[in-house]
Amino acid sequence: MAENNRRSVSKIGIIGAGISGIAAAKHLSGHHPVVFEATDSIGGVWRHCSFRTTRLQTPRRDFQFSDYPWPPESESNDFPTYLEVLDYLHGYATNFDVLKFVKFNSKVVQLRYIGGRETDREHDVDSTPAGEYGSLLNGHPAWEVAVEDTQLNTIQWYEFELVVICVGRYGDIPNMPKFPPNKGPEVFKGKVLHSIDYAKLDHDAARALLHHNRVAVVGYRKSAIDVAVECAEANQGPEGKPCTMVIRSLHWTVPCYRIWGLPFFLFYSTRFSQFLQESPNQGLFKALFCSLISPTRKAISKFIESYLTWKLPLEKYGLKPEHPFEEDYASCQMAILPENFFEEAEKGKIQFKRASKWWFWSGGLEFEDNTKLEADVVILNTGFLGKQKLQSLLPHPFRSLLVDSSDIIHLYKGVIHPLVPNMAFVGYMESVSNLRTAELRCKWVARLADDRFKLPSIDGMLEQTAREVQVMKRTTRFYKRQCISTFSINHTDEISQEMGDTLANK
Repeated sequence: MAENNRRSVSKIGIIGAGISGIAAAKHLSGHHPVVFEATDSIGGVWRHCSFRTTRLQTPRRDFQFSDYPWPPESESNDFPTYLEVLDYLHGYATNFDVLKFVKFNSKVVQLRYIGGRETDREHDVDSTPAGEYGSLLNGHPAWEVAVEDTQLNTIQWYEFELVVICVGRYGDIPNMPKFPPNKGPEVFKGKVLHSIDYAKLDHDAARALLHHNRVAVVGYRKSAIDVAVECAEANQGPEGKPCTMVIRSLHWTVPCYRIWGLPFFLFYSTRFSQFLQESPNQGLFKALFCSLISPTRKAISKFIESYLTWKLPLEKYGLKPEHPFEEDYASCQMAILPENFFEEAEKGKIQFKRASKWWFWSGGLEFEDNTKLEADVVILNTGFLGKQKLQSLLPHPFRSLLVDSSDIIHLYKGVIHPLVPNMAFVGYMESVSNLRTAELRCKWVARLADDRFKLPSIDGMLEQTAREVQVMKRTTRFYKRQCISTFSINHTDEISQEMGDTLANK
């Protein structure tokens, strides 16, 4: 591979052109950023990890940039398709002339920290964190970035004062299950693929893969549910084969955004409802209040669960989770069901198998209860290695500093890692509306880059992120997903206050 040693110097480099990447480019446009996108289009996971049936999981009005509304023709659809989402993102990028900053087919393959050469920072990456973090743009390059042109097979080096990583936690590196010797995919005579590979198939190829085949779909989150529906639709008629969902962990699913006739946002997304929830910087009074009001929070969760078990045949199919609904909401794992999901189950086109452990045999899958499932195709909806993806980008010693001993990435305001200088991460920490959160954090990064305000000390940022993690731990067993859904308004208020803004929230 040819390497160009000529350095291209700019202030800001952005990695990824998904939602966070194009929002970052828009708000940092005054610094003329360079956006590296490994593929040939913007959109991120909406472009490369979506299926035919993939739809928005939050109502359209909650997935909208503050200065760019959805087009009027989409108003009749509360949950747009992934193609409509892509059109909306392209409209946003075009309207704000963001595409001129994007270098397509440009894959970042290496980063090197050079900030120590020209700057006398108050902290050393190998020492105990202390002191002020410093300015993001100090006039000296901090990072060297090697970028591969995937079409020309060449590498170009760049130097930046600030690097903004917007690759998110999904896509790129699939989470592949580990199997005992001689019990992995190699012994299976059928076809095995991960959901990211399934997403690359066009409509005809996907249908051909599913049609009249015995398909096992491993998983029970949104992507697995969508694949199961597509499999059922491809196998209509008496000769169609049923699809079997292999489920290790159950999660709550929701048929719509109304609970017993009440709008869903009333339960968790208003100032009053979130006042009932713990928040990271609450005072003594709020802490005592939240302790006393905990039975009310449990009652709200039970109220929602009662509707879901009444509305959906969860008990009939053994799909009722044992953990409270609130834990799935607090970890951003609540999935909206396709309208025909249980209709297909009633017809026998979607079947379910609960199994904590499973492995392959030549004809399909085998389970710990010694039962076997015959299959022609196995589709693994087992998620992605988001932490590993971020670590793979960073050099030593930052790679080991990124994730702490409890497998948590500490990001101040969901953006700045206190131990990684001159770098921002947007799109990793989740919320109920990732688009709105990404936009707000991009505004925050832009003002921070302009020295409109200063960051706390490194110790202060670590203390703040530790408080957030403690709240998550007390709210949900799935706290490692680092979702801020139960204190999102508090998070927005704190970011706005730091920027000097006042934002209206529900």
